[in-house]
Amino acid sequence: MNYPAELKYSKDHEWIKMEGDVAVIGISDFAQDALGDVVFVNLPQEGDAVTAGEPFGDVESVKAVSDLVCPVTGTICAVNEELADSPENLNSDPYGAWIIKVEGVAGQEELLDAAAYEAFCAEEG
Repeated sequence: MNYPAELKYSKDHEWIKMEGDVAVIGISDFAQDALGDVVFVNLPQEGDAVTAGEPFGDVESVKAVSDLVCPVTGTICAVNEELADSPENLNSDPYGAWIIKVEGVAGQEELLDAAAYEAFCAEEG
């Protein structure tokens, strides 16, 4: 498993990278591995409000449908539309294939650093 140190993580297996005041959000390597082959991503809309700990969309894999849970509160300012046509990018490049970007970010207190997230994943193992 890959846990890039420059990212923060949620216990729902989303990663977050701050680019200035904007949070870039995707699913972790652990999440995509647990899901199996991703076949569809139900994406939200730009301008949608998101709340930390609340679903903002879902990912469908050959195994199951899983909610995408936002790790922060804010407003969606960009959606990765490429995932509509190429959802498998979440499997092949989980840290390159972001899902949403959020501005007006709040609620980062619960995020884990890479070492804490790796330990959390080992417990779920």
